[in-house]
Amino acid sequence: MKLDSKVPSGPIEERWDKHRFAMKLVNPANKRKFKVLVVGSGLGGGAAAATLAELGYDVHCFCVQDSPRRAHSIAAQGGINAAKNYQNDGDSVYRLFYDTVKGGDFRSRESNVYRLAQVSVNIIDQCVAQGVPFAREYGGLLANRSFGGAQVSRTFYARGQTGQQLLLGAYSALNRMIDAGKVKMHTRTEMLDLVLVDGHARGIITRDLVTGEIKRWAADAVCLASGGYGNVFYLSTNAKNSNVTAAFRAYKRGAGFANPCYTQIHPTCIPVSGGFQSKLTLMSESLRNDGRVWVPRDKSKATADPTTIPEEERYYYLEERYPSFGNLVPRDVASRAAKKVCDEGYGVAKHEVDGQRNAVYLDFAHAIKRDGEDAIRDRYGNLFDMYERITGESPYKTPMRIYPAVHYTMGGLWVDYNLMSNVPGLHVLGEANFSDHGANRLGASALMQGLADGYFVIPYTIGNYLATEHQGPVTEDHAAFDEAEKEVRAKTQKLLSLSGKTPVDEFHRKLGKIMWDYCGMARNEEGLKKALELIPELRKQFWAEATVPGKADELNPWLEYAGRVADFMEFAEMMCRDALERDESCGGHFREEHQTEEGEAVRNDEDYAHAAVWEYQGDDKPPTLHKEPMKFEYVKLTTRSYK
Repeated sequence: MKLDSKVPSGPIEERWDKHRFAMKLVNPANKRKFKVLVVGSGLGGGAAAATLAELGYDVHCFCVQDSPRRAHSIAAQGGINAAKNYQNDGDSVYRLFYDTVKGGDFRSRESNVYRLAQVSVNIIDQCVAQGVPFAREYGGLLANRSFGGAQVSRTFYARGQTGQQLLLGAYSALNRMIDAGKVKMHTRTEMLDLVLVDGHARGIITRDLVTGEIKRWAADAVCLASGGYGNVFYLSTNAKNSNVTAAFRAYKRGAGFANPCYTQIHPTCIPVSGGFQSKLTLMSESLRNDGRVWVPRDKSKATADPTTIPEEERYYYLEERYPSFGNLVPRDVASRAAKKVCDEGYGVAKHEVDGQRNAVYLDFAHAIKRDGEDAIRDRYGNLFDMYERITGESPYKTPMRIYPAVHYTMGGLWVDYNLMSNVPGLHVLGEANFSDHGANRLGASALMQGLADGYFVIPYTIGNYLATEHQGPVTEDHAAFDEAEKEVRAKTQKLLSLSGKTPVDEFHRKLGKIMWDYCGMARNEEGLKKALELIPELRKQFWAEATVPGKADELNPWLEYAGRVADFMEFAEMMCRDALERDESCGGHFREEHQTEEGEAVRNDEDYAHAAVWEYQGDDKPPTLHKEPMKFEYVKLTTRSYK
């Protein structure tokens, strides 16, 4: 496997402009001759499909939902970062770049991150032009708020529904192209394989989730924007449909998978309430602007009414441990701190779950007293309403109970500076790629990356591929499509032949517990080795004891779910292998063997300042590890400090 990052030379602030000029172009008349397949319709995929179609390409867009506007991007709440410096508080493109590299614990590629910071300023203008209703100050200017990992206000927002509003903006642009006949939208359609011709990505195999029809799609390039793999943990903030299948099938066709052990633990989620819960609910990080995090200093008051606990008996642990950033430390730091106080017995809850009280308070009493309830309702009203509907408690009257949960994934398919994987023609956008967030994503940067990739990067870079490396026309009659479709049908029949007595969901739940226990917020060598013993055993049980009812040629949600869980079973093993190999702590990857006395992560830059890229070698062989060194020319490698 060849890992050529294709990063341009020269001063970092000039690299993207220099690269755009150096890339080859496809003239407008010739763009109409090229077909591009976009898998995913969230912010990355929807923006890419709309923009590429506007340029003249023949675009087909695929999503598993019944509408592009149901993509999981809609669930993002708190905001989107951009280095506009509207607050005149010292922000700049360089500061956003610096905060992102530092927040990712120095495990991301500098050039990609700097480009992300550069184009962030264009994203806001694009979205405003689309009519996205960002919050505004009294005078009409766009408002900003703070987010974790930064000491400036650079996050643009639309109350607690920023992802929804941004997705509707991209959806409107996409619909315009659908109406113009330039995008063919394929809803309720799942990618089940990537087709390679002479080593280039030239198409996909899909299944219609309503009729069961398996179909071939040939194209000149493929854009994969299928999101992250957080649902490998079963309980996460992800939509239940979110899965790793599209990316994992591309990995099995030769695309390198980078840093699979990097997962984001979000510190402000509604805690687990019982053993049969199917997912977790996110409470936006924006709440940490006004909410103060604490636990009682007296462990005996864990179940007491929090409003009766006096101020002097409250342990504001983030403010005490990190006075410079306080409640706005990055997500990995805040999550570990919450776990630490709960492990020490300070956790709070109405009742225990599995013998533990895993929650801390997020309190708005001070903010309500300072600014008034109406002001807090304007900022967070829909989030407070959501919390009350789920828990039966009003955050206006009593503190929220929160605890960390799996949220975003920083690992993904390896891509170069052009967002192309090591498989020529396969471009990967948004959360599905690895490039921008290192070992920990800063809040409000997911929406930024998805739109940057879709609106401002891929329209340039895909043209360069088509102008310089394209191999000529290919049709669905090619033998490679025959072979790929044959393999897809064989796997479908293998799943349908499962006639045990255990529902697939039960295996997913067990896998999630293994992953959370041994590869979750904290990992260690013994636990990871244990997981690498348990996962193959569970996978063996799955193929022997699971049941998948129904037929292939019909609406069959059990079949589609079984295929995704089967992929999670294999992917989980690679995650644990990657976590075991990375014998250091960095960002969200916290190896218990490598920490300070205060519980902070200890990196090993000499041995692990690289992206770990895994190459598939077959079902019966372990994957091969390749390394792309992460070079830091503009941000000095230092121990992260938020004190």
